Amino acid sequence: MKRLIAIILCLAMILALTGCSGSKKTGTLTIYTWAGMFPDEVIDAFEEETGITVNYQNFDTDENMLMTLEASKGADYDLVIADDYIIEQVISEGLAQKLDTVKISNWDNIDSRFQGQFYDSKDEYTVPYGAGIMQIAYNPDKVDIDIKGYADLFDDSLEGRVGVVGNNRVVTGLILKMLGYSMNTESEKEIREAGKKLIELSPNINLIKDEYLNEDLLAGTIDVALLYQSQATLTAIDENGANFKFVMPKEGLGFGVMGMFIPSQAANADAAHKFIDYILDGKVGASCFEWMGYCSTNSAANQYISDDFKDLLTLPANLDTENAEIVQNISAAAADVHEEIWNTFVNACK
Repeated sequence: MKRLIAIILCLAMILALTGCSGSKKTGTLTIYTWAGMFPDEVIDAFEEETGITVNYQNFDTDENMLMTLEASKGADYDLVIADDYIIEQVISEGLAQKLDTVKISNWDNIDSRFQGQFYDSKDEYTVPYGAGIMQIAYNPDKVDIDIKGYADLFDDSLEGRVGVVGNNRVVTGLILKMLGYSMNTESEKEIREAGKKLIELSPNINLIKDEYLNEDLLAGTIDVALLYQSQATLTAIDENGANFKFVMPKEGLGFGVMGMFIPSQAANADAAHKFIDYILDGKVGASCFEWMGYCSTNSAANQYISDDFKDLLTLPANLDTENAEIVQNISAAAADVHEEIWNTFVNACK
């Protein structure tokens, strides 16, 4: 009898030590990205479903992320989410590993309009996780014209009533698109032409600021704003912005994409693949995009996004994205011209 009891106790200890009793733990997934990229319930549900513990670590800038990743030579983290331009450098330095798409059953849920980008042209290393699209937002109760694109911001009726983000490459880039050029042109002549056009816009500019431009729009300090996707979303969900209009400019989109990638020496690449597959689920993706306020890069998620957000967070199925561009690195000479014309524009707006 004592021997039987001893055997039972021994088995119980073995089960406890091997994790076979209760919830089975299958390792840790260390994610490295900005704060607040996922709703808590998404992380909790993933842990519950897979038994994988998520270790969420934050960085403040893409550049600091890259330095940290370089120092560890692609180790220390299992999954990183960062911006497009820095991912190009990550891949070129061999700090990301190719994805095993066999392990990602929801791969086909990716909206192909956000694939094949300059930083990963063959989609070997990355999965898009939200896009930031520059939008025009305005208060139709105070604006008499129907704004459709960048050119409408020059209308004389908007004198002193427009705000724009304080990013020279973005603003100048969108003027270049309006003129029919690439946001990433190396032509000094084309960039200077955009600079002259910007000066024409200066009488209408009330504010140039990168942060919280949505609050100025809601407060009525400005009636029209060229702002980031997340700022547009914050405007839309505010009770004072319920009747505002949001425009994806007809001249072409300026946007950026956040991408998920697995570092080259990730300790738990299998868990990273599982998390990517989980995030690509339609319902899970919808929760994430509504939480972040960024445009959906997951076609399967679009049907689950609330009607209150759908027009803001999803690209129309028939939208022509052939004329959409991401700001990319350009030569130092071209960047200097951008800086010069931007400073001239800012001074003209004072």
